[in-house]
Amino acid sequence: MRRTAASIDVLAVVVFVVIGRDAHSHGESLAGIASTAWPFLAGLAVGWVILLARGVAGDTVREGVVPWLATVAIGMVLRVIAGQGTAVAFIIVALCFLGATMLGGRLAAGALRRRGRTPSRAR
Repeated sequence: MRRTAASIDVLAVVVFVVIGRDAHSHGESLAGIASTAWPFLAGLAVGWVILLARGVAGDTVREGVVPWLATVAIGMVLRVIAGQGTAVAFIIVALCFLGATMLGGRLAAGALRRRGRTPSRAR
């Protein structure tokens, strides 16, 4: 379940970056995507280190708040350091998109897990 949550997070960041680069006509070269994604992926890694240090799986919405906020906060700081820019509107879009996809992905994965279980029947 931890791998599923981590995969959801990485996918959310990559989709966010690809959509953003396309919307701003920056192209979708691998180097360009990597250049835009690395600050967020680094923030995501810090968020997951925090989860692992706390000994939690990270697959619930509540636990997903840590990597979500770390991804955005640390990602934005690293973007400033790298000279990539962080307009207020961009921060808001990143918070909303990554929150919806990272936390929403956990909700969907949890629902699919529950749906796959066979309900016990009362006798």
